[in-house]
Amino acid sequence: MPQTVKGVIARAKGAPVELVDIVVPDPGPGEAVVAVQACGVCHTDLHYREGGINDDFPFLLGHEAAGVVEAVGEGVTNVAPGDFVILNWRAVCGQCRACRKGKPWYCFATHNATQKMTLAEDGTELTPALGIGAFIEKTLVAAGQCTKVDPDADPAAVGLLGCGVMAGFGAMVNTGGVGLGDTAAVIGCGGVGNAAIAGARIAGATTVVAVDVDDRKLEQARALGATHTVNAKVMDAVEAVKQLTGGFGADVVVDAVGRPETYRQAFDMRDLAGTVVLVGVPTPDMTVELPLLEVFGRGGSLKSSWYGDCLPERDFPMLVDLYRQGRFDLDAFVSERIGIDDVEEAFEKMHAGDVLRSVVVL
Repeated sequence: MPQTVKGVIARAKGAPVELVDIVVPDPGPGEAVVAVQACGVCHTDLHYREGGINDDFPFLLGHEAAGVVEAVGEGVTNVAPGDFVILNWRAVCGQCRACRKGKPWYCFATHNATQKMTLAEDGTELTPALGIGAFIEKTLVAAGQCTKVDPDADPAAVGLLGCGVMAGFGAMVNTGGVGLGDTAAVIGCGGVGNAAIAGARIAGATTVVAVDVDDRKLEQARALGATHTVNAKVMDAVEAVKQLTGGFGADVVVDAVGRPETYRQAFDMRDLAGTVVLVGVPTPDMTVELPLLEVFGRGGSLKSSWYGDCLPERDFPMLVDLYRQGRFDLDAFVSERIGIDDVEEAFEKMHAGDVLRSVVVL
């Protein structure tokens, strides 16, 4: 039978979020109901609330989540009731041209649950954030959005792999290809940028430079693996990175901000044959101008990274294992644990730069 549970919605653009009753249907073919244990408060959720994604209100917010599968629909074989899972927003189809080429992390036909969760008050259909909607006691997702991991892991920590941490780690490791002995730089040291820093350290980079304008974030970056920090508000970030890398520039530079000025900095602070990775999300009106001779003359590559070019079934279990071994400090990303009715306050803290991640614990 359908269940009525509590969840957090954004009813209209810019309006404070609300905790309301939501009807979750039984899982249909290819679907699963997951009892959410923890869900991080991500900038993307705030973008949804502000109408920055689309205007398909009301939104059921939350997507960086972990929990336990409660029920599955017909044909589901990858997970079963009782499995501890991390939710992802790219359930691959296995049939599109990217999947057929053996590159499912580029899947062009990712999918979500077919059925809709609804408001208990009047039956209005909800749009779940990134096809997940996890600021809720139980959520309905496509079974392919569930990745089974070590059940002894802390849900509040490993749930963050569902979006921001995976995006940053993957941008550096999967997209950027950082390796043993490389030098790396990261512009923007929020959750995504710090995950990129941790990724560079784990992959064996010898020099990892964190660039930001907030000393609090730079301190966190050093704790997560940065060997050097640069406050771009008080010094020339490009020159500082070059000085810290023997005068050459970094082998891999990740722009976790996504603005024309930070992208140009990333372009200028990379070494010959180096790689620039854009993982920060720009707005539709932003443009960048680059000297074409420099694009040609420096060689290397300019890349963008969507969800860290990850394959959840490959990457999530591996990163959870690194966490359990003490090699990837996911706990450091959890600034505070909050209740489901504290999301609006968490948005304010995030906007002020006071936290890496507030995590709703259910």
